[in-house]
Amino acid sequence: MKILMLNPPFFPRYSRSQRSPAVTKSGTLYYPVWLAYATGVLEKKGFSVKLIDAPAQGLNPQTVIELAREYNPGLIVIGTSTPSIYNDVEIGAKLKAVLPESFITLVGTHVSALPEESLALNKNIDAVARAEYDYTIAELAEVLGNKGDLTKVLGISFRQGEQIAHNPDRAKISNLDEIPFVSSVYKQHLNINNYFFAASDYPMVQIFTARGCPFQCFFCVYPQTIHGNLYRTRSAENVVDEFAYIKENLPEVREVVIEDDTFSVDKKRVKKICELLIERKINLKWNANVRADIDLATMQLMKKAGCRLIIIGFESADQTILDNIQKGAQVERMDQFFRDTKKAGLLLHAAFMAGNPGETKQTLAKTFALAKRFMPDTVQFFPLMAYPGTKAYQWAKENNLLKSQCFSDWVTKEGLHNCVLNLPNLSSQELVEWCDISRKKYYLSFRYLCYKAMQMILHPQEVKRTMRAMFKFRKFLWRGSFK
Repeated sequence: MKILMLNPPFFPRYSRSQRSPAVTKSGTLYYPVWLAYATGVLEKKGFSVKLIDAPAQGLNPQTVIELAREYNPGLIVIGTSTPSIYNDVEIGAKLKAVLPESFITLVGTHVSALPEESLALNKNIDAVARAEYDYTIAELAEVLGNKGDLTKVLGISFRQGEQIAHNPDRAKISNLDEIPFVSSVYKQHLNINNYFFAASDYPMVQIFTARGCPFQCFFCVYPQTIHGNLYRTRSAENVVDEFAYIKENLPEVREVVIEDDTFSVDKKRVKKICELLIERKINLKWNANVRADIDLATMQLMKKAGCRLIIIGFESADQTILDNIQKGAQVERMDQFFRDTKKAGLLLHAAFMAGNPGETKQTLAKTFALAKRFMPDTVQFFPLMAYPGTKAYQWAKENNLLKSQCFSDWVTKEGLHNCVLNLPNLSSQELVEWCDISRKKYYLSFRYLCYKAMQMILHPQEVKRTMRAMFKFRKFLWRGSFK
């Protein structure tokens, strides 16, 4: 059976696979990473697979339909997201119209949270593969090819006559080492020059070394809709083997982005990965998401092993808010963490949120003061994005804070992130304006401009990344989000 894995058209360079899908102000475009992992599993099992990333390739719906008609797949798997769900379903229905024998299946965070509601949008959509779908899609393809019983496929919701049936959940994948390197799928199916992460050197690749996150942050979408809180890891040897593969087979790659929700969960494993990278002399830059509980010695070893940047969600400088969102972090630990990053020689990308439970103008002022005091290499000021399946979305619904029930409103008419929350004492417009003003005050401050100028003088390798990101980002510094 032929299988089409499709990241469907929407806005140009719409970054569907990131945790907050949108057209980004910095020009960041994520790989269709979960479609790519599933593609690798399908190919390992002997299926013929085509992976198309329409936003990255600049493909319109008609072109995608023609490519699909020519390929004539028996199974079409369509990546979705909350802001694009109506568009994604429409694309699926159009494909069904020209390929009526194809089985149309939706995947992603949104449909995992709302499978029945998603299938109800259009009767031409056959099924939803919920949560981790690597092996769900492989089993579905086998059953369809053998004209077997769909009720036996764990992890799917599907049409059964006029009803929608929900099969039991599939167990989370325990042996992640058995999944092919996602970088090998990129090499075969995608053009890596299409993808960009503003905090990374260019070109880059994105990989996951683990799935699941043991922490309980109420806004984080992957653990609550796809991977769960059970933390599962690839072996250190397997991770370093992929680094070696990238170094040899994708020599143009300048940095690896480790996209784990929290790379630093298991300090012993981090240490082993770093020691193997050093021992094998991989010499490839990388970055990763961490928490503020990582210690100086681990940071120094990461730096020695090629880590250039660490990414952290500080979220807020107010302890009550951190407690409200179940962050499991302490404000008092943040200062030591930041000092340690400086001692280790690591760059820092820091994310701050606006609009969490308990937010006021006073707490927002504290958060900006903390960001200004730390002066990370790059920052992100972001309104809370409440996605279905998360505790944040449930909180917003129960408290009547959502100003729209139409998921298309989760982005603006240009595809940029939109804020749909009206807090009791802060409107969505005020939250967005705080983010815009904070971003402008931070990046255009004399202190920051001097820092970046000195960085580019002392580290010329940072010039290309900085200038590319600034070129993409410049207009939003001046005009804000909605002007």
